[in-house]
Amino acid sequence: MLILGDFIQQFPPERDSLELTFTPTSVPLKKRWRNNRLSAHFIADYFTTFLPLDDSDAEQQKRIQESKSAVSYIANELLENAMKYNYEEAQTQVKFGVHFLGNESLIAVVFATNGISAKRREKLENFIHKLFSSDPEQLYMEHIEKAANDCHEEEDSCGLGLLTMINDYNAKLGWKFEEVSRGERKFYMVTTMVQIEV
Repeated sequence: MLILGDFIQQFPPERDSLELTFTPTSVPLKKRWRNNRLSAHFIADYFTTFLPLDDSDAEQQKRIQESKSAVSYIANELLENAMKYNYEEAQTQVKFGVHFLGNESLIAVVFATNGISAKRREKLENFIHKLFSSDPEQLYMEHIEKAANDCHEEEDSCGLGLLTMINDYNAKLGWKFEEVSRGERKFYMVTTMVQIEV
């Protein structure tokens, strides 16, 4: 097992959470995009019920909407990435959810777990190391240029979604890689975790 970044392995059992499981191969990916967005909005709606804010107050209502929007964006990005890069040969399910932490302020911890090939793991690990050793804003600008010129979503990850989470939402990111063997087939389960304070 390898952990990189800000990753929480154990959540307090007394805190609320919501987890969903998907079988990526049950529906073609293009048909699943709408469901991914609906699932992300559902997670965000569920999350807002735990905010210790008064939705009848205009200022707090604005904060609720901003928090909901942030969680929805992050959840959608994580779920889309988990589905898009899931290693089909592994025939694993994608797990997706949100946990709540904190006493003074509420922290939403959104995560997605999916199977990846050894090649995808290497690419992701290289990106993570670059992410942690670079200025996120400068890296974001570099990736915008790369996306405009030569990033093909089908074959390569630009990393713009993860960089947006850091730059726009002040998110903390973490990953856990676990090796799995099934017969002669070896692959990895990766959990991507994003924490934001709301």
